[in-house]
Amino acid sequence: MESADGQRGRDGGSLRRSPLDVLMSQIRRKRSAADRKPLGRFLSWSSDRTGISEDAETEGREERGQSSGVSEGTDSGRDVGWGRVCVFLQRLGKKADSRNLSLAHCDLTATDLLELGTLLQFLPQLEELDVSWNELMGGCLRALTSHLQHVGGVRALRLCSCRLTADDITALGEALGSTPLLEILDLSWNSGVGGGALRGLLGNLQPSVRELHLVACQLTAADAAALGGLVSALPSLGVLDVSCNPQLSQDGDDGGGGFVELASSLSHANSLTTLRLQACGLTEDGLDALSGSLHCLPSLRELDLSCNRSISGALHRLTLHLAHLTHLESLDLHLCCLTHTDLEALTQVLPSLTALTELDISSNKEAGGVVHSLVSALPLTKMRRLPLNGCSLNEESFTAFAVAVPYLHSVDVSWSKVVGGRLALLLDALQPSVILELRLSSCELTSEDLCHLAAACRRGCLSSLRVLDLSYNGSAGDEGWSALFAAGGLGSLEEMDLSLRPLTSAPCSAWLPTLLCAVPRLPALTRLALQRWTMSSQERQQLSHSLRKRSVLLEWDPASGDVMSSFKGTNQESPEGSQPEE
Repeated sequence: MESADGQRGRDGGSLRRSPLDVLMSQIRRKRSAADRKPLGRFLSWSSDRTGISEDAETEGREERGQSSGVSEGTDSGRDVGWGRVCVFLQRLGKKADSRNLSLAHCDLTATDLLELGTLLQFLPQLEELDVSWNELMGGCLRALTSHLQHVGGVRALRLCSCRLTADDITALGEALGSTPLLEILDLSWNSGVGGGALRGLLGNLQPSVRELHLVACQLTAADAAALGGLVSALPSLGVLDVSCNPQLSQDGDDGGGGFVELASSLSHANSLTTLRLQACGLTEDGLDALSGSLHCLPSLRELDLSCNRSISGALHRLTLHLAHLTHLESLDLHLCCLTHTDLEALTQVLPSLTALTELDISSNKEAGGVVHSLVSALPLTKMRRLPLNGCSLNEESFTAFAVAVPYLHSVDVSWSKVVGGRLALLLDALQPSVILELRLSSCELTSEDLCHLAAACRRGCLSSLRVLDLSYNGSAGDEGWSALFAAGGLGSLEEMDLSLRPLTSAPCSAWLPTLLCAVPRLPALTRLALQRWTMSSQERQQLSHSLRKRSVLLEWDPASGDVMSSFKGTNQESPEGSQPEE
């Protein structure tokens, strides 16, 4: 019938319908809605039992479909946003992490920062944001901070060495109100922080802040005063690092009282565990103010006053109060020009520091004369670090130091000529699987010393050693180097420095084959320094080949005529190269 109707329609639709067609049409119009849906009436039994009409159920299904569509649209938008995040990070060579966004050393530009800001809305779970060491983003930080409200749960924000300007610091301060959970703020190595910009930011810091790092920010005495006024408003502050700000204690418009105010305010920082004041130009007045706050710092575990030469001769002002720090674990006083009187005052208080594990008095030449009394006063069984490099050790003090060696994880007697020919005294005191670092740079070691070192390797005393520094010991002969590399027993070694002094050179052909054979037995090695050792092009190729499949930083001098070394090589001077000859 339908096909006939269809045919008539195709023929023009002008023919009259038959009486039967008219009758059937009238019957269809009279049928109820329920009659037109017999299956719905029987299958929708739940609707009948609850008294919900089928039309209402249909509307409900439509509404649920619309709601589901909105949810699916939101999920789809979120997926698209996360995809944009992944693409952005992949372009920078980073892996996507919804909680930790680390973009340090990525050469971020202003355009990158602008795009990163727009992506923060897709990272609601972000807890750590690190854009440190991106010096091209200076002056453009507002492009990022204007979106920080999307990551209100962020707990760590690191912006080290980004050439931040005063405007950047102002923009950051304005945005800190949207980060109520912030615990760690690191603005180190940004000279634009000091000179007034910091003061606007400090007022917006949240009470939740636990760590504040302001290293090398060119802070002034006025900044120190402003920081001092904030300390009492940060009840959770545990780490304060204002190192490398030499102007912090210098006289200014306030008469130089800025640092004194900061030091005095520390009496309110009861939660402080780490205080770093390295190279802050401490004066005697500042030392007095700091000493007066120590009795209010029962939780302090690390105190760094290193590189403050002006406290020379005045350390007794501090040591009288150090006994209050019953939980102190680390005390750093290296390069402070400590006098014999200073060291004697320190020795007297050491028995009270029963929790001490690290004491650094290195690069203080007078320290060589008090090693015996120092070792006698220390809680040796707890000590892990006692560096004495650059301390003008003599034979007596070197012998006294050997008493502490069995407990130490790190031994550093670099720049001590007395070690040459006497290394066996130190090595015989080593305990297996204890020492992790052994630094013997510029000690005038002999071949016999290296043979003793090889024997210690065979005994297993250096099985856990990770760092071995034998640089600037060109006095040792080829047989000593060969014996060391043939000994084995250095399976945990990660760094080894064999470099010679600047302006010197020597061939390594006699012991290089032994070193090449030893490389497979050094599975943990990540850095090998061989600066100023000369070798033929064939020997260079052999060394490169032996390390080709290893991620090892090889520091050596470029071959003649080469601009760069052929295998991840560098031409950097060893850090010890800047130390004075004793």
